[in-house]
Amino acid sequence: MTTPFPFTAVVGQDDLRLALLLNAVSPAVGGVLVRGEKGTAKSTAVRALSALLPEVAVVPGCRFSCDPASPDPACPDGPHEPGNGTARPSRMVELPVGASEDRLVGALDIERALAEGVKAFEPGLLADAHRGILYVDEVNLLHDHLVDLLLDAAAMGASYVEREGVSVRHAARFLLVGTMNPEEGELRPQLLDRFGLTVEVAASREPDQRVEVVRRRLAYDDDPAGFAARWADEEAAVRQRIVAARELLPQVRLGDGALRQIAATCAAFEVDGMRADLVMARTATALAAWAGRTDVLAEDVRQAALLALPHRRRRNPFDAPGLDEDKLDQTLEEFSGSEDDDPDPDGGGPGGGGGQPAPDQGPQGGDTGARPEEGEGGQSQPSGAGEQSAVRAAEPFRTKVLSVPGIGEGAAGRRSRARTEHGRTTGARRPRGALTKLHLAATVQAAAPHQRARGRSGPGLVVRRDDLRQATREGREGNLVLFVVDASGSMAARQRMSAVKGAVLSLLLDAYQRRDKVGLVTFRGAAAEVALPPTSSVDAAAARLESLPTGGRTPLAAGLLRAHEVLRVERLRDPARRPLVVVVTDGRATGGPEPVALAGRAARLFAAEGVASVVVDCESGPVRLGLAGQLAGELGGTAVTLDELRADSIAGLVRDVTSTRRAA
Repeated sequence: MTTPFPFTAVVGQDDLRLALLLNAVSPAVGGVLVRGEKGTAKSTAVRALSALLPEVAVVPGCRFSCDPASPDPACPDGPHEPGNGTARPSRMVELPVGASEDRLVGALDIERALAEGVKAFEPGLLADAHRGILYVDEVNLLHDHLVDLLLDAAAMGASYVEREGVSVRHAARFLLVGTMNPEEGELRPQLLDRFGLTVEVAASREPDQRVEVVRRRLAYDDDPAGFAARWADEEAAVRQRIVAARELLPQVRLGDGALRQIAATCAAFEVDGMRADLVMARTATALAAWAGRTDVLAEDVRQAALLALPHRRRRNPFDAPGLDEDKLDQTLEEFSGSEDDDPDPDGGGPGGGGGQPAPDQGPQGGDTGARPEEGEGGQSQPSGAGEQSAVRAAEPFRTKVLSVPGIGEGAAGRRSRARTEHGRTTGARRPRGALTKLHLAATVQAAAPHQRARGRSGPGLVVRRDDLRQATREGREGNLVLFVVDASGSMAARQRMSAVKGAVLSLLLDAYQRRDKVGLVTFRGAAAEVALPPTSSVDAAAARLESLPTGGRTPLAAGLLRAHEVLRVERLRDPARRPLVVVVTDGRATGGPEPVALAGRAARLFAAEGVASVVVDCESGPVRLGLAGQLAGELGGTAVTLDELRADSIAGLVRDVTSTRRAA
């Protein structure tokens, strides 16, 4: 067995270590989400924690780790009589990102079912993690169907399995710890809220500390056992402190004053629901026990807020995480009196925005006219005008889904139909290559007619390779949504470009929710550029969009050709992921010889390859040329105006995209 890196030897990362230790003291805190760049000891610290946890007593022979003092009356291996058990180390169970549903929740024991003719349940990782740690590295990349199962188990403290003739319920209470790199995509809000605490980690910029990190890592790699032995005393001291804090925890008093501070803080930061209040209360109590106190102080409440609230106050994936600490201190100070104090209702409470400036709202009401210097539609400002500074995006809105027609086989997601390893079972077929998902009923049906000829004499079923059937399943896939954005002078009016950016931001938000990869190509002046290569980080795309300048001519053909090249390269890297091209433009093309004809030829490349596309028509004003609609026809896609892009106006868009592609 590999010797783990000692927890106490981790350099720095104080918030990470504290959050993990608080969960070791009080598992009711609800787990930890560790966010940060690669190479910051996230996984190392989590794996080291399991060695510090006290041993657990279990019923001998129970596969579900029942507590001998109070065994689960519904345990599949029960019933168990209360009594003495055996002690074993706390487990840390790792859930791989690519794990199957059977591996997570358990399933019918196929070997016993076929060989002995009996129904037997084979436990999964949730059973192994009961009363221990369930660790998910790169949790933001976890498939949606596994996320749903984790949500159910975390909410109910139990796992329910109803499948293939098996009906099982077993306890599944575990400490959920996840690590993720935000650059690879965000986490679904439902799962994000299930983590009690969150910490942001980053590599130190202090040379001395970085030197110490390297020194300790090299020493560990040279002699893991010897390095661990040098830290044994520190590890034992922390282990004893955890035990002492656990024993002290029931005696910690959470007074009404601290409760009022917790409630006021959660209200001030406008978190959803009551889970944040509960997590803060449990965290503050654990902090007091860890410090050896029986009373919760204001400093405990403050530290609990910094750990429990940042991931709950985010309104969309483009908001920066973290808390305004000045606002936090102001709230705690305001509610620092006794529970009998009556706070001044007119005293400028923390609910009014925490002193943050209001965002620029732009023109209001019917003010739709552009200022003369803004050059709406390129009329007051010539198409060859110089670069304009970036404008802020308008408020994003909800869009309806744009899907790629047909059935794909790409990575799991939530946009287009696809044949996947997970999802609803739609049929069975003979396996091509290795069998990955057995369709039991179809296999039994194929083997049943041959039992007499095969000389079956016992209860088991005689099954041969030719009888095996692979389950075919249909789910949803994520796509590559490639935005091709016109940033030329004809789009440079501030109000208009703000609306365009708001529309693209809305589509980016939709892509985030549907687990897509996104890319951004922009064109203006004399050329096009890849502002963002295809990535799972929607945050990065939003940041590039926000800083996008405008101005110059409209090299539409260059933008389309650059997008075509991006798709060609990405097809080599990820051939199963189908693209959806979203062109945001008024359809004008200027600069160079025959710009309109060149743009048409570039667009027909997409049509010839059957690439699904949508043109968001940004043309405005009383006189409309309809150039965006013509471009959509050349692409073999459909055109939609900015107004039609909204969820309540886009009902027929997906149907139009699908019918256009089928007709082609």
